[in-house]
Amino acid sequence: MTTVFSPSLQDGSRQKPMQKKKTVSFSAMPSDRKINSPAACISFMLEGCQMKKVRSNSRMYNRCFVLDPDLHYLRWEPSKKDSEKAKIEIKSVKEVRVGKKTPLLRSNGLSDQFPDECAFSIIYGDNYESLDLVASSADVVNAWVMGLRYLVSYGKHSPEAPEAGHPSLRTSWISSVFDIADLEKVGQIPMSRAVQLIKALNPGMKASTIELKFKELQKASDRPGSDVTCNLFMEAYCELCTRPEIFFLLVQLSSNKESLGLRDLMTFLEVEQGMEGVTEETCQEIIVKYEPSKEGQEKGYLAIDGFTRYLLSSDCSIFDPQHHQVCQDMTQPLSHYYINSAHSASLREGSFCGTGGISGYISALRVGCRSMELAVWDGTDGEPLVYGGCSPASRVAFRSVVGVIDQYAFEASAYPLILGLSVCCSVPQQRLMAEYLRKTLGGKLYLDPPAPEEAYLPSPEKLKGKILIKGRKLPPSCHESEGDVTDEEESPELWGHPDEDDREMPAGGRRRRRRLTRELSDLVSLCQSVPFRDFEASRRVQHYWELCSFSEVEAGRFSLECPEELVSYNKRFLSRVHPSPMRIDASNVNPQDFWKCGCQMVAMNFQTPGLMMDLNTGWFRQNGACGYVLRPAVMREEVSYFSANAKDSLPGMQAQLLHLKVISGQNLPKPKGSGAKGDVVEPYVCAEIHGIPADCAEQRTKTVVQSGDNPLFDESLEFQINLPELAVLRLVVLDDDYIGDEFIAQYTIPFECLQSGYRHVPLQSLAGEPLPHATLFVHVAVTDRPGGGKGHRRGLSGRKGRRVREYASTKATGIKAIDEVFRTATQPLREATDLRENVQNALVSFKELCGLTPAATMKQCILTVATWLVPSESAPSVTLNLGEQYPPMEAQGAVPELLRKVLTAYETTIQTSRTLIESADAVHSRLTQAQQAGMDFHKELRHLEAKEGLKGRKLQKALESFAWNITVLKGHADLLKQAKAEALDNLWQIHNAGQSCGIGRNGSASPDLGRARAPPEPVSETEGGSDTGSC
Repeated sequence: MTTVFSPSLQDGSRQKPMQKKKTVSFSAMPSDRKINSPAACISFMLEGCQMKKVRSNSRMYNRCFVLDPDLHYLRWEPSKKDSEKAKIEIKSVKEVRVGKKTPLLRSNGLSDQFPDECAFSIIYGDNYESLDLVASSADVVNAWVMGLRYLVSYGKHSPEAPEAGHPSLRTSWISSVFDIADLEKVGQIPMSRAVQLIKALNPGMKASTIELKFKELQKASDRPGSDVTCNLFMEAYCELCTRPEIFFLLVQLSSNKESLGLRDLMTFLEVEQGMEGVTEETCQEIIVKYEPSKEGQEKGYLAIDGFTRYLLSSDCSIFDPQHHQVCQDMTQPLSHYYINSAHSASLREGSFCGTGGISGYISALRVGCRSMELAVWDGTDGEPLVYGGCSPASRVAFRSVVGVIDQYAFEASAYPLILGLSVCCSVPQQRLMAEYLRKTLGGKLYLDPPAPEEAYLPSPEKLKGKILIKGRKLPPSCHESEGDVTDEEESPELWGHPDEDDREMPAGGRRRRRRLTRELSDLVSLCQSVPFRDFEASRRVQHYWELCSFSEVEAGRFSLECPEELVSYNKRFLSRVHPSPMRIDASNVNPQDFWKCGCQMVAMNFQTPGLMMDLNTGWFRQNGACGYVLRPAVMREEVSYFSANAKDSLPGMQAQLLHLKVISGQNLPKPKGSGAKGDVVEPYVCAEIHGIPADCAEQRTKTVVQSGDNPLFDESLEFQINLPELAVLRLVVLDDDYIGDEFIAQYTIPFECLQSGYRHVPLQSLAGEPLPHATLFVHVAVTDRPGGGKGHRRGLSGRKGRRVREYASTKATGIKAIDEVFRTATQPLREATDLRENVQNALVSFKELCGLTPAATMKQCILTVATWLVPSESAPSVTLNLGEQYPPMEAQGAVPELLRKVLTAYETTIQTSRTLIESADAVHSRLTQAQQAGMDFHKELRHLEAKEGLKGRKLQKALESFAWNITVLKGHADLLKQAKAEALDNLWQIHNAGQSCGIGRNGSASPDLGRARAPPEPVSETEGGSDTGSC
């Protein structure tokens, strides 16, 4: 068999159509051959295929590997060895590892020569030797790994051969389904009924695909006809409805051949899916809910169909269900939140001159919009009108819009709605506006005057159920019923009033002045619009209830030239960014460009679908879709250093790695605007990270050719995330063989909402509407970046790169007394880094020797070691002494070299963990003392700087250095505290795994290690220190 290897895939962004170059997957496996059962895998292995055998000198040799007909030996040829030596006995196999999971495959000479998914290793014999192989494709790897694991498991659990033919849970269930459909009880049913039956069991499948499969099978067996027998129905169902990637996963997890028992399911949920508090009762409930066969429900087994249903269910969604409700602290000042904001809610899709109506406002409010702008002009009949564009159809009576707001303001969210008024109408109609607002909204209007003694806006919690009017106010010096104010910052030209076209702007670019009535002015309380002068003036004279609006051009200039000042400004004041008037097509700005600087309200054209609106919609889903998202702590804290344009990791923060494996797609539709012939697409997946500049990245999978609606990608992508709290993942499915339109589907999710493990992604259309039954199947893991700490979620830790250890340091401020305080933190900073990284390095070494990925948990490691110790004449005796808080792993008898290395790595992990746990509190205390001592200087900072004669750039540098030092000290204290909690969690996992796999002794229950495993509750942050103010 000729072997063709996949070309290396370059990390490429989507290119313009004329420049696009396809990246196609080639395979040594016939394209029409579907490997979807252990029997099919074993059949493939019996035929044999070529793979590359990796030798200890890092050279690779082509060999033909084949399974003996008696299923007892794996052989390869040609070989210099005697034919009796070029073989492995199946019963001697300890483990089959997928990917580069041995030291040889990870070596520098080989690691870049082939993709991870094309490698696998067989660990065998009493000395735990490894046979390292590279296949032509992931499909070939999956066939061999599934078959070998099945044979190893079969040899341990059952004397029956796979072809024995005893009915399985699945075949019994399919037969029962067929019997129910066989109304006439003649042993066959009409093909049309059989097609509808399979479609009912798999709603996303096309009827034409099912009918074609029946005809193919009838032709192959020379039994044409319009009726379908039970055997034919069973064969068609298994071929159509067995997803190979899920069957491969099930066989990998199962200790009972073709189904998951309660213990198998419990291990899967805890270890792979990151679920906590899993019990046998939990697993039984899942089986009863998703397993279709009565026998499986009664005996506690989840077969392939039940497992597929479970993985496709909302219980396995990629979106963390905790975020479906409000889960963030809502007691912070209003300025500490991002606010879902609409610019032109009334326009429909199309352009600036599109049609409009009430429905746009209803839609925006129903998806959680909490800030709306109304441009109000004189109506010809004396009634004020809201303008949404230049066409007459876009004009809506102000009274109607207020009525809609009254009805829908708090349907999707109870938190405050900010209603901005751009008033461009006459005094009489202004009075009508005020009358409609008071009469219609009544007690929902927030009219209390600001409290001068406060320094910050009230919280969303305090303002629940209230509507805040944003607009101009008459100056305190005006005591008349009306007066002059400057025009709104947003150019009224944007709203396209035809009568304004011929009016000239005042000379010198000054803003026009308009008359404003007392009635409207009095409705404005906490959101008074004022013009922006500069940041220094804002620090000195701006009140907390005053807010400024910026055009995207002005805000973009600030974000490039003085991002730190814009972040600092937004700690206390609300700011709003609106699109440029030049966007006559109602296109959107990239909200991430301004969120990274802390701008709370980035006004979006809700009616315009696409990437920017996907980001906005996805982002605001994370807090119960309530329209408010708490900004990252580094953007809120009184003294903190944050550069919005950082190109690297941030001080005092641990970067993380997102490991994303795109496995397959299901029921992918054809692009809506495509002109390509036929229904088959050639899809690929683009994974995009949006966030701070250091995090923005894009990678794509290979293109899958002629795959039907269910392509197999099986490709791993990796992203470094420096500021997880501001990162968004967007998955886009595109057609590589398109004419006109390449877009198939997308899904956008905040990084903080990702669930680890095997997940299905519910795909959406360009307009954000769900696509029925269209999904991506992925595996997600979050670890720490190379050389760093553990991922903050799901107990994951990362791989240590071979590099010199880097230590955080403080910066000189130029003020002697302050610098002396910060110098006292040098040693505890080094100690904190050593404590954390010593544990991380030990963990990485232990996981690698266990053949696991950096995302593996400690429980996985212990369970893996336990599988090597299945009782036999030659197996060594290894036990975990659970009677001790730091349980040693003890061996008796002869210990093979690999196992000896594993035991040594485990002991190092335990010792470094113990040192961290016992030393962390003291080091943490010294870090927090240095931080507090530095903060004691904060109030006197300006005086000390003046005393030292610091001015201009030197003064700014001193302020930045002071904020940097505080951020570093707080960040490393938090990281150390987190590392201790994770070390305690690892000890708990060791006790738990030791008991469940039977190698533990002297322990009946997990020790009380002060380990909190309950999901976090939304709590007030005020207990942990003030987040208010700015440095």
